[in-house]
Amino acid sequence: LQAEGEAFLSQIDGDEYRATWIASDGSVLYDSISDSSSMENHLEREEIAEALESGYGESSRYSETMLEYRMCSAVRLEDGSVLRLSCEKYTISSLLLGMLQPISLVIGCAIAISLYLAYRLSRNIVSPLNTLNLNEPLGNDVYEELTPLLVRIDNQQKYLKLQQDEILRKQEEFRTAVANMNEGLVLLGKMGTIITMNPSASRILSLDERHVGCCIRDLGLDGAISGIVNDALGSRQSGVVLCIRGGYYELDASPIVTDGQLTGAVLLLFDVTDRVNSENMRREFTANVSHELKTPLHSISGYAELMSKGIARQEDMQGFSEKIYTEAGRLIRLVEDILHLSGLDDGGTGMEKIPVNLSEVCLSVISELMPAAELAGVSLDYECDDSRECVIEGIPQLIQGIVFNLCDNGIKYNRSGGKVSAHLTAAGSEVILKITDTGIGIPEEHLSRIFERFYRVDKSHSKAVGGTGLGLSIVKHAAKIHDAQLGVESVVGQGTAVSVSFPKGCILH
Repeated sequence: LQAEGEAFLSQIDGDEYRATWIASDGSVLYDSISDSSSMENHLEREEIAEALESGYGESSRYSETMLEYRMCSAVRLEDGSVLRLSCEKYTISSLLLGMLQPISLVIGCAIAISLYLAYRLSRNIVSPLNTLNLNEPLGNDVYEELTPLLVRIDNQQKYLKLQQDEILRKQEEFRTAVANMNEGLVLLGKMGTIITMNPSASRILSLDERHVGCCIRDLGLDGAISGIVNDALGSRQSGVVLCIRGGYYELDASPIVTDGQLTGAVLLLFDVTDRVNSENMRREFTANVSHELKTPLHSISGYAELMSKGIARQEDMQGFSEKIYTEAGRLIRLVEDILHLSGLDDGGTGMEKIPVNLSEVCLSVISELMPAAELAGVSLDYECDDSRECVIEGIPQLIQGIVFNLCDNGIKYNRSGGKVSAHLTAAGSEVILKITDTGIGIPEEHLSRIFERFYRVDKSHSKAVGGTGLGLSIVKHAAKIHDAQLGVESVVGQGTAVSVSFPKGCILH
C-alpha cells in the first residue's frame, strides 16, 4: 500500500474482505465497498484508535440492523495512516436468514414431492376399495390385508339377503292375503290420512288410489265412519253397522299403538248383508208362520167352539165340518211345506242324487195335475225336444217338487180358458225346463221377491186358491241344491215364464 497507494487497494477482493484506508485525522481515504467521501470520521472507532496508539488494533461488533457480526483488524502505516480490513462473521440468526431461501425451496419441493407421492400411494390404496363389488365381495382382486374384511362383508351380505328375502316373502304374503280378502281393510295414519287400503275397501267405500294420502274424514263418507275413526284415533275401539249401496257392512275401527304411542288406526269392513238379511228373514218368517198358523187355527177353533156349545144349527154342521176339514188340510200342507223347506235349508243332507230323466218327471207331474187344470178351465201341455238328452243327476223328489210347484202355480194364478205349457230342451251345456202360463202376471217390482218365504203378490188371491206362500221358496232351494239357475219373465195381464237351467256338470251322457 505504501509503494502503490490506492491502486493496490482496488485489487483486494471486496466479496471476502472490506478494505478501508483512514488518514491520521480519522477521515476515510478509501473504502472497497462504500463511497469514502460520504463516510463519517473513523477516529473514534476502537480498532483505529488502538492502531494509532500502538500500531495495531482489533475489534468486533454486532450490527442489529444488518443482523451480522463483523471482525475488524487495523494497522498503522509509516505515514501515520491506518489500513483496516474487516470480514463478516455469521451469527446463528444471519445463518438462518441466509439459509431461509434455500431451506424454503427445499421444504417446498419436499412438500410437493410428498403430496404427489402421498396422492399416488393413497390412490393405490383406495382404488381397490372404491372399485369393490359389494354384491360379490370374494370376487374382488385386492391386496391380502382386505381379505378378512371382504369375508365378513360376504357373510353379512348373505345374512342380509336372507333377511330381505324373508321380509319380501312376508310382504308378498300379506299383500296377497289383503288383496284377496272379502273384508275391507283401511290403514290410517295418526291424523286420519289413508296410508293403504285393499280392493275390497275401495269397492265398498267407492274410493281409489287417488284418495290414498287424503284424510278419510274429508272424503264425504257417512258421518258414522268419521265418528268411529275419531274414536279409534282417541285410543278407543268402536264399530257400527251401515247400509252402503244396498248392502249391510259392519265397520270396526281399532287404534294402533306402538311402544305406548298412538301411531294410527285400522278400519275393517265386514259384509254382513247375509247375516242381516237372514235375521230379517228369520223375524219375518217367524211373524209369517205365526200369522199363517194362527188364521186356520182361529177358524178351526171358532167353528169347533160353535159346534161344541150347540150354538150351530143342525143344517150348518155339514158346512162347519167342511170348513174345519179345509182349514185343517191347509194347516197340514203349511206344516209339511215348512218341514220340507227346513230340510232344504240343510242342503238336502241325507238325500242321494241319482240319474233322473226330467222328461219322465214332467210327464208324471202333468198327469197328476191334469184334473186340477180341467177343474180350473186351464189347458195343460208338455213338449220335449229329445228325452234321451234330458237326463240329469239329481234328487227325484226335489226335481218333482220343482216341476210340480211351477206347474201348480201356473194353474192357480191363471184365468179360465188359459194355458200352461212345459217345455224341456237340451241346449248343449244345459238342460232347460221352461214353464209358461197365460195367467195374471207379476208386476216388475215384485219379481225380485217372489222366491221369498210367504211372499205373495196378491194375498187375497193366494188365500182363495189355497196357497201356503212357500212353493216358490221350495223351488229356489231345490234348484240351489242342484246348482241350477232360475229365471223369471212376466208381463201383467199376459202371463209368466219361469226357467230352470241345470248346468252341464249335472248332465249324464
